[in-house]
Amino acid sequence: MRFEDFSFGSIRIDGVTYEYDVVIDRGKIGKRNKEASKKFRDEFGHTPVSIEEEIPWEMPEARGRHRTHGGLPVTKEVKLEAKRRKIELLMLPTPEAIKALEKNADQTNALLHVRC
Repeated sequence: MRFEDFSFGSIRIDGVTYEYDVVIDRGKIGKRNKEASKKFRDEFGHTPVSIEEEIPWEMPEARGRHRTHGGLPVTKEVKLEAKRRKIELLMLPTPEAIKALEKNADQTNALLHVRC
């Protein structure tokens, strides 16, 4: 997986520009569907990652990692579910997450937030 460019509002991965939050699930890139989490927006001041979203929990390896942007709120329930599944949940600013993904993309699922 090749990360070519990131700026507010877009990210370019493997020659494709995405202008929305992306989910990386075992090497496949898709759009984050945050509809289920919008009901928590007032509580967090932003649409958080909630347990009601489709989170790619299935990991490429038994000791996988999930990464989210550092400014994107993550609900307590998501953190508890990651712990229950013995998945390391890293919350990094997108530029840092990209650097980490470049090293371990085959071992990591990610949600990259591109709008803040």
